[in-house]
Amino acid sequence: MCENRCDQMGSSLKGESHTVYALQSHFVTVTRYRADILTDGIAERVEETATDISEDFGVSIQKVNRGSDHVHTLFTAKPTTNLAKFINSLKGVSSRKVQDEYPETRQALSALWQPGYSPTTAEQVRIDVLMEYVEEQ
Repeated sequence: MCENRCDQMGSSLKGESHTVYALQSHFVTVTRYRADILTDGIAERVEETATDISEDFGVSIQKVNRGSDHVHTLFTAKPTTNLAKFINSLKGVSSRKVQDEYPETRQALSALWQPGYSPTTAEQVRIDVLMEYVEEQ
């Protein structure tokens, strides 16, 4: 269904048998107590984990970037994706993996991430601006 129609409407549209969609989302999560603990190595591990987890949820990671105490993730999802489950799974798995592989994080923090997060949706016309913003963080 989507092959011809999606090509005509723009490459950002995804499609399945009876559905055409373009769902971009962005979320930010911060380290526990806003600790300045995210090094390049830890950030790379978080990004690898995001990519691994995303496949299980039908999500495609577009961009991951970080500050020393927070991570931005820009992704596309299917209409059936449970975003809360995806984000909580990503946070839980990445926290465990980082704390196992970087013991200094476990010594500093009982958990890598704060309990909450900030999800937002991205309008198609604004996605380039959002990608630039995430890239510059």
